[in-house]
Amino acid sequence: MESVRAYLNSPMGPKTTHFWGPMANWGFVISGMMDTKKPPDAISGNMTTVLCIYSMLCMRFAWMVRPRNHMLLACHAANESVQLYQLSRWLRYRNLQPKEEAAASD
Repeated sequence: MESVRAYLNSPMGPKTTHFWGPMANWGFVISGMMDTKKPPDAISGNMTTVLCIYSMLCMRFAWMVRPRNHMLLACHAANESVQLYQLSRWLRYRNLQPKEEAAASD
């Protein structure tokens, strides 16, 4: 019981933004994972790039803030992975599209 109380009152416990911030940010990761099933022409290259930059900046923040927020770091590392995958799908689609259009016009 004492360990539960210590966790609840810790600087990283559920009474702080160090806990609820990362919990809310997992929504980005879940959303990105669900979007992997969508066709690549539905991906916004601009928004995906912004989410990649956002996650990189937040990973740095999570590492530099005291106490270190490992949960936030993990959340944004996962989001960075998902968004980089989405960006690679979008770039492959964009690079294939001109070749398909040229082949169709011949």
